Amino acid sequence: MTGHGATSKDPPADAFGTADVATATTDKQGIVTGWSEGARRLFGHRPEDVVGRPAAELLAEDAPADEAFLAGQPSWTGHVAVRHRDGHPVSGELLAHRRVGRNGSDWLLVWDAARGPAQRAEDGVPIEWCFSQSPCILAIFDTDLRYVHTNADEEHAIALTGDQVRGMRMTEAAPHPACERIEQAMRRVLETRERQYLEVYLRVAGERRQHAWAIHLAPLNDPAGRLCGVCFAAQDTTEQYEARQRLLLLNDAGKHIGTSLDMTVTSQQLADLAVPRLADFVAVDLLTGLDGGGELPSGPMTGPVTMRRTAQRSILPGAPESSVGVGETATLAVSSPAAEWLGAVAPAIYQMTDPALARWADHEPAEAARLRDLGTHSVIVAPLRTRGVGLGVAFFIRHRRPEPFQRDDLLLVEELAARTAVCIDNARRYTRERTTAVTFQRSLLPWRLAEQTALEVASRYLPARTEEGVGGDWFDVIPLSGARVALVVGSVVGHGIQASATMGRLRTAVRTLAELDFLPDELLTHLDDVVIRLNAEAPTASGPHSTGDVGATCLYAIYDPVSRRCSLARAGHSLPVVRRPDGTVDFLDLPGGPPLGLGNLPFEAVEVELPEGSILALYTDGLIEGHAGDTEEKVDLLRQPLAQPAESLEAVCDTVLDAMVPGRSEKDIALLLARTRVLPADRVATWNIPLDPIAVAGARKNAFDQLAAWGLEEFAVITELVVSELVTNAIRYGAPPIRLRLINDRSLICEVRDNSSTAPHLKRARVFDEGGRGLLLVAQLTQRWGTRHARLGKTIWAEQDLPGRP
Repeated sequence: MTGHGATSKDPPADAFGTADVATATTDKQGIVTGWSEGARRLFGHRPEDVVGRPAAELLAEDAPADEAFLAGQPSWTGHVAVRHRDGHPVSGELLAHRRVGRNGSDWLLVWDAARGPAQRAEDGVPIEWCFSQSPCILAIFDTDLRYVHTNADEEHAIALTGDQVRGMRMTEAAPHPACERIEQAMRRVLETRERQYLEVYLRVAGERRQHAWAIHLAPLNDPAGRLCGVCFAAQDTTEQYEARQRLLLLNDAGKHIGTSLDMTVTSQQLADLAVPRLADFVAVDLLTGLDGGGELPSGPMTGPVTMRRTAQRSILPGAPESSVGVGETATLAVSSPAAEWLGAVAPAIYQMTDPALARWADHEPAEAARLRDLGTHSVIVAPLRTRGVGLGVAFFIRHRRPEPFQRDDLLLVEELAARTAVCIDNARRYTRERTTAVTFQRSLLPWRLAEQTALEVASRYLPARTEEGVGGDWFDVIPLSGARVALVVGSVVGHGIQASATMGRLRTAVRTLAELDFLPDELLTHLDDVVIRLNAEAPTASGPHSTGDVGATCLYAIYDPVSRRCSLARAGHSLPVVRRPDGTVDFLDLPGGPPLGLGNLPFEAVEVELPEGSILALYTDGLIEGHAGDTEEKVDLLRQPLAQPAESLEAVCDTVLDAMVPGRSEKDIALLLARTRVLPADRVATWNIPLDPIAVAGARKNAFDQLAAWGLEEFAVITELVVSELVTNAIRYGAPPIRLRLINDRSLICEVRDNSSTAPHLKRARVFDEGGRGLLLVAQLTQRWGTRHARLGKTIWAEQDLPGRP
C-alpha cells in the first residue's frame, strides 16, 4: 500500500536530490537550539538528543577557530565532517549565517552533504522533467542556430514536434520578422558570449490574437568552457505589455489631447491617438449648439438633438465605417439610442448582438449594415461629459483586431473621454471669450474708412490666433481740414479684453487730438500724456485685477493733397514703407521716438513729398514678426509683395499678407495702405491779402469770381459772407502775411491764414455791441469750421457741403 496522498506513479521522495540538506540553529555560545528533520535523516540524531548540547561535540573533527566560526564574521562557509549517530563521519559543506533578532543574535547552520555527480538529461531524470514541463517556452540551438531540443510549449508555439523541427532554423520553422530579430540576437550571443534580452509581439500558431513575449538568450558552454550552443527562453508577457501600452496611451493623451483650444482639433486628437492603438475606428460627434462657443445645454433633453461629426479616424482608407463625413450634421430623435448615449453617465461595451445596438440598427440601418459588412464585433460608446452635462459621444469600434474590448479597455476609454471632454469644454469657453473679445475689438475699429479725396485706402485686420487672445492693434483714417487726411496705426502691449479696451481709449484720444489739428509730433506728445494718465489710473500690482502698466506704440501721418507733402512721426512703431510710382520701395527714415507712456521724451516729425500714385504702407509689428527669420530679413521680405504690380489696393493687401503671414498669426496684424492723390491746381485758388480793411471788398470779389468759374454761384452769397468775416478778423486781430485760399473738393473750403497765434473763439454779442457776431455767423452758415495752428501762425477754416459731390 502507499501512504496518504501518494500513488504508484509518484516519484521517490528524494528524486530531486534535496534530502541531504540539513539545518540547525545555535545561540551565540554555540549551544544547539534547533534541529531539523533533514538533520535527523542525515545524521541520525533526534532533536531531543542534540538540543542543548554544544554544536562542537557533534563534529567528527576539531571545530574551526572561534575567531572565524561563531564569532566576529556575519557568515562562514567551509568543509565540515559531522559524526553520525552510529559513529561514521558525514562530510559536507557547512554554511553558517549570523542572525540578529529581538532576543539577541544566534546562528543558522546549513549542512549540504557530499553527493554523487548530477544526473544528466539523457538519463531520463528530473532535469528532463524540468525542461519539458517548464512554465515558459524553452529551446536549445547549436552554433549554427539550428534546433537541438525543444520543450512542449515551444512545439505548441510553432505547431511542429521536436522531431520535425530538429535541425531547422527558427526562421525556417516560423518565418516571421520577429523571428529574424531573435536570430540576429542569437548571433550576437555567439559573437559576444553575453546574454541578450528582447521583446517581440507576434501571434503563435492556433491563436487569433497576438501576444507579447519576453525573450532571454544565453550562451551554452560544455564542461571545458567551449561554446556549444544558445539557450532560448520565452515568457508570455501579454498582460504586462497591454497594461504598459495603456499607461503609455494615457501618458500620450496628457501630452497631445488639448494642445489646441479648438474643439475640432481636440476631437481629432482623440481619434488620432486611439487609432490603431486602441480601436480600428473612432468617431466623435458633438452638439451643434457648442459651435462658436455656445452655452452648455441645461436640463434634460426634451426635443430632437442635432449633432455634428467633429472628427473620425479609421485604419482603412476613406473611413468606410461611416457614411457621415467630418463636418456633417444629423438630427436625432430624443428617444433614439444615440440621443440616450449622450445622456449616459459612463461608457459601455457592446457586442453587435446586444439589444442596444439592435435598437440603434433599427434607427440607422445603413450604418449598421456597413459595420456588419466590415466584421465589427465590439463597440465602446463613451459620452463626453463635463460638469454633469453631455457635450457629445465618442464611438470606439473593432473589426480588424480580433480580441473584443475588455474591462481594462473600458476604464482606459473612460479616462480618455473625461480628459477630452474637459479639453473640449475649455476650447468652447475659450472660443466664446475670444469671439466676445474679437467682436468687442472690431466694434472699436472703424467699420468703414472715412470717405475723402486725398487718398485711396485699403486695410486688413487679423486677430491673433493664440491662446492669449486678441491684442490691441488698431488703425484709422481721419479727414482733416483743408482736404488733408490723417493716417494712424498703433499697437497696445498685451492681449485680451483689457488690451482691446485700452486700444479703444487710445483710438478715441487720437481722433479727439486730430480734430484739434495737432501736428504729428505734437499729437504724439499729448497721446503720451494720455497713456501716462491711464497708467496712473490702472490697478496696482497688488490689486485684485492688476493688469500692469499700459504700453503702446503709434505712428501718425498727415497727407496734404494740395502740396503733396506728408508729415509723419512715430512712437516706437515700425517704419512705414513707400512704393513710388516708378516701382521702387523704400522705408521712410523716421526718428524712432520712445514708446508711449515713458514721458518727458521728445518726438520728432519728418516731412516728405509723395508723388501722385505713391503707396504708403503702415502696419503693426505682427506683420513682420509673423515670418521666420531675423528682423532685417523680414523687413526686406516686405519690399517684395509691395513692389509687385496690382490692379487695386485690396489686391496689394492680400498679396502682402499671403507673403508675410502664410499660416497662423501669433500676433495681431493691422495693415493700412494709402495711395496718394493730388488735388488739381485748377481746384485751388489762393490770394495774398494786404493788411488793409479796404482789401476785404477785393477778397469778396475774388471769391465770387472763382465760384462762378467753378460753377458754384449758388454758394456765392454764403461764401462772400464767410470770406468777409474771416478776412476782417485776420486784418483786425492777426499778423501779416495774410492769405485767402478756396478749395473745391468734396466740400467748398474757405481758409484764411495769418502769422498770429491768437486763437479766435465764439462769444455772445449784446444787443448794442458793434462786433462779436462774425464767427457766430460763420458757424451758423457753414457745416464745419475751426482753427489749426502751424509752427508759426494759424489758419481759420470753414466748410460748406456740396450736394451731389461723390
